[in-house]
Amino acid sequence: MDHPPYRVAQELEQLLGDPDGPGTVFSHARSLELDEKEEFPADICRTLEDWRIQDFYVPAEHGGRLTDYETVMQVMRVVARRDLTVAIGHGKTYLGAVCVWVSGSAGQARALADDIRAGLPVSLALTERAHGSDLLAGDVLGEPDGHGGWHLTGEKWLINNATRGSLLSVLTRTDPDGGPRGFTVLLVDKRRLREGDDYHCLDKIPTHGIRGADISGIAFAAAPVPAGAAVGPVGGGVETVLKALQLTRTMCASLSLGAADHALRIALDFVERRELYGRRLVELPQARHVLASAAADVLAGEALATVAARSVHTLTGELSVAAAVTKYLVPTGTETVIAELTRLLGARAFLKDVHARGMFQKVDRDHRIVGLFDGNTLVNLNSLVNQFRSLVRGWRRGGGDTAGAVRAFDLSVPLPPLDAARLSLVARHGSGIMASLPDSVAALRTEAEGRPELKNALASAERLLAVTDRVHEEMDAYRSVVSDVPPAAFDAARHYSLCLAGAACLGLWTHNHRAAGEGGTGALWADGLWLWPVLDRLLARLGEPDAGKPDAYPPLLEHLRRTRTSGDLFSLLPLRLATAAVADPPSTAPYAARSADGTTASAPAAAAGGAVRPRAASAGASAAGNGRGGSAAHGAAEP
Repeated sequence: MDHPPYRVAQELEQLLGDPDGPGTVFSHARSLELDEKEEFPADICRTLEDWRIQDFYVPAEHGGRLTDYETVMQVMRVVARRDLTVAIGHGKTYLGAVCVWVSGSAGQARALADDIRAGLPVSLALTERAHGSDLLAGDVLGEPDGHGGWHLTGEKWLINNATRGSLLSVLTRTDPDGGPRGFTVLLVDKRRLREGDDYHCLDKIPTHGIRGADISGIAFAAAPVPAGAAVGPVGGGVETVLKALQLTRTMCASLSLGAADHALRIALDFVERRELYGRRLVELPQARHVLASAAADVLAGEALATVAARSVHTLTGELSVAAAVTKYLVPTGTETVIAELTRLLGARAFLKDVHARGMFQKVDRDHRIVGLFDGNTLVNLNSLVNQFRSLVRGWRRGGGDTAGAVRAFDLSVPLPPLDAARLSLVARHGSGIMASLPDSVAALRTEAEGRPELKNALASAERLLAVTDRVHEEMDAYRSVVSDVPPAAFDAARHYSLCLAGAACLGLWTHNHRAAGEGGTGALWADGLWLWPVLDRLLARLGEPDAGKPDAYPPLLEHLRRTRTSGDLFSLLPLRLATAAVADPPSTAPYAARSADGTTASAPAAAAGGAVRPRAASAGASAAGNGRGGSAAHGAAEP
């Protein structure tokens, strides 16, 4: 299936060249060098700007190339796959501008678009040292200057591009009493201020990950800001920011997808090459289980993020739900993937210049901050808790925009332009994505009537539907919670997120499996090859007993392994990597491995059956933990 967003991403991928090749500007070696020096990747950013990546931060109606958010997500995924520091450091300009795209005047939008397309960095200044993500506690004060403008005083801290940025969208207390209507977003142009008198930048803050990014701050001292700097109505700043964050939270998925792509490929290369006890690590059941589970989690994240990015256009009024689920689930899912793959690499996950130049430890460090961007995990889960009433009511009544959900699922449907006026802080009628779940299960049931190979995916889908009913009952107990949210309500929000991800996966497969089956990733879509293990993983994460079906994963693992030798990205849709394909060493001789039930099997049988045994079953007596079969996790930890 030739899907336009992936086609654009392919163009950038090929332009950037082989990240392991000599002479490549945006190479892994260069990224590691800059990380070691904690230096901003200016030369790499210039390469991206020569390609005009900044045009993707600007909506098409203002002269840019931002026609749909799915394309932006895939473009930034390419960058993040190579180096999260670059993706975060450069992509932050979109975050700085988004308030203007949501609420700004036509004149503000035109002027800002011109600046961005000329290469000027823009920053979003929300957080303060004393208040963190509590936006209503902000102390940066805008006092009236008597001419309709303000004198801006106070400090914003932990701001990406605060020093490099020429313009900043500053959430400002314009009413001394504060409150939901006491803040305004001001677009502050540092070029019109006197450095040292009106403002000064705070020192770059050393960080564990994204070491080269400009994470600093800015302090204003009665800085003059004209009336025309107000973005949207005076007093509407918090609403503007919360609506804008729905867009940026969705786009943060690109960072996690890129990190997961990179980590998975590093681990795959390791297990294919590493030998223990005279055979390759990839032949050990426990290693296969970890790798296959990670592969399923990566595809689950991609499917959810794809539907969410398209929902920006087709389910705009419900984006408060999809954005919160995506921002919670995709980064935490990637964190889990990285943690699990660390078990395979062992010491090499932390060492430099031993495997993959030490890039794995950089991916791990860099990605940890993604979960904190644009609202952390608890902020996003709390956003869902606040919508429990409408979500439960919508589920019971079949509410939500199911037609918009179908347009989000069907990749052949062109996306309409974003109408930012339709953004809402609450999905009043529920979630169309979730409401589509019964229809998706029914469609799969019909498809499976003549195709027995789909029966396992169908069984998981029907089980997910039953679980989703129970989760809404669980949510109903907390639908009146406003403050002092109990831990159980957060658990309900987590469960809801996993169910919505399952609904997104089912909808995506249902509406695309025929068309996608004709393309380069057609094998993934045939017979529900990716759908069954992804649904099985979601059920396992929901805590369902007996989830983690051993037979679901071996075909997915073999598909993953083939992408290493073909040079393709492991992805739902085709994308050829600029990295050279790798020739595998020959397989070793069959070996005896003890399965979880204590019996022995030859290597092929153990690989097929024991590779995907759920962790709970394998913790005490797994194939990897008995006798000479060896623990993949322990063996890999040897230097």
